[in-house]
Amino acid sequence: MSLVELAPQEALKSFFGFDEFKGEQEKAIQSVLDGRDTFVIMPTGGGKSMCYQLPALMLDGVALVISPLIALMKNQVDAIRGHHEDKRIAHFLNSSLARSEAERVKMDVAEGWTKLLYVAPESLTKAETIAFLKSVRISFVAVDEAHCISEWGHDFRPEYRRIKPIVKDIADVPIMALTATATPKV
Repeated sequence: MSLVELAPQEALKSFFGFDEFKGEQEKAIQSVLDGRDTFVIMPTGGGKSMCYQLPALMLDGVALVISPLIALMKNQVDAIRGHHEDKRIAHFLNSSLARSEAERVKMDVAEGWTKLLYVAPESLTKAETIAFLKSVRISFVAVDEAHCISEWGHDFRPEYRRIKPIVKDIADVPIMALTATATPKV
């Protein structure tokens, strides 16, 4: 049975081995599964990543995860690969990859092996990346550390301010924004 056919609770047990969701995880997951834009605020260590990882595994296509730090992307990819036999399940696409590595990642995504693709905001703004993402089926977009959009002002990581129009250009899919430190302004 594929995860797509399971209820979120069953998929959680099947893929991650957990019996219960933490806090508001199940509501956030169901919201994305229902095709709605979703805002998630949970404390560090509260299980934000599960809010996009599980629906990514359950839905057709690849979830695009926008993350500000290369080290964070690598940690997330390693963590999800630790729960799956096929290491192609998750990849990152950023400036740390050699051209040949980036091409391999794109091939895995295009062939449908990859369910989670992590990119930096700067990578997302490149014409080559946009063209590639338009050519594949995106299930939804998760913006990790979403407070970066406005917390440090408009000049810090200006690519974060361009995420919404770029995503809308790529695909009409739900967007999930996640943070542990959002202020009312965000």
